[in-house]
Amino acid sequence: MYELEQVGQDSFYIQSPAKIGLFRIDEAEVCLIDSGSDKEAGRKVRQILDKNNWRLTAIFNTHSNADHIGGNKYLQGQTNCRIYAPGIDCDFTNHTILEPAFLYGGFPPKELRHKFLLAQESQAKPLVQERLPDGMEMIALPGHFFDMVGFRTEDDVVYLADCLSSRATLEKYQISFVYDVAAYLATLEQVKTMQAALFVPAHAEPTEDIAPLAQYNIDKVHEIADRIVEFCREPAGFEAVLRRLFLDYGLVMNFEQYALVGSTVRSYLAWLKDSGRLEALFEDGQLLWRAV
Repeated sequence: MYELEQVGQDSFYIQSPAKIGLFRIDEAEVCLIDSGSDKEAGRKVRQILDKNNWRLTAIFNTHSNADHIGGNKYLQGQTNCRIYAPGIDCDFTNHTILEPAFLYGGFPPKELRHKFLLAQESQAKPLVQERLPDGMEMIALPGHFFDMVGFRTEDDVVYLADCLSSRATLEKYQISFVYDVAAYLATLEQVKTMQAALFVPAHAEPTEDIAPLAQYNIDKVHEIADRIVEFCREPAGFEAVLRRLFLDYGLVMNFEQYALVGSTVRSYLAWLKDSGRLEALFEDGQLLWRAV
């Protein structure tokens, strides 16, 4: 873990639970794509920088999930590097309580206020193409989170952040986190047609052909949607739908899974309603969902 892998003349990634991209600007300066999950990840990155006599000038966050920005504060404090994050995710990076609060739908209990959902705050500025060094291009990848982006380097390496999950992850957890289902599917369709020398997803193995994995993720979204519609043949509330999914997929309920999967299921319900497959009913003080 935390080995440096070179995948182009100037493109690298650091093997970690959420892969960290590294782009060499010149012989002395580098930038990072994300920073890992916590202070310890930041320390591991710093050791790699020191070993190669590299100076870190910037971190470009793909999005603001804690496992991608957790090393920001440590690395910024150690190197005085600049940090950039896209759109709304910049606000979440600067005010990290927003992530668990958003997931829970209110002030999060202490079981959700930990480093996996609540990163240390860092000082980020809005990410726009002009902030990137020569040789890097920003790619919009919305859906998983608010304004998530990926990057293509001049080596034709594409860093895909969290826009898809590995087969092993989906087989184990079944329901990957999605904020906007329609945008997520559009992103996957876009990714499916991409060509590159190498694709580096944050949570899957690097590959030269991303299309099969993108299609697998698309199919899983539709499978989950179909199940939800089937559960709602008779009017059902959110908690009932969530319970059926946990039981059917053999998932274990705890606060973290309730927040992550629960937020995702709410997104599915909204998408299915907006696309005409479900309707919302208000009866006996309840919001119920019914298949159309």
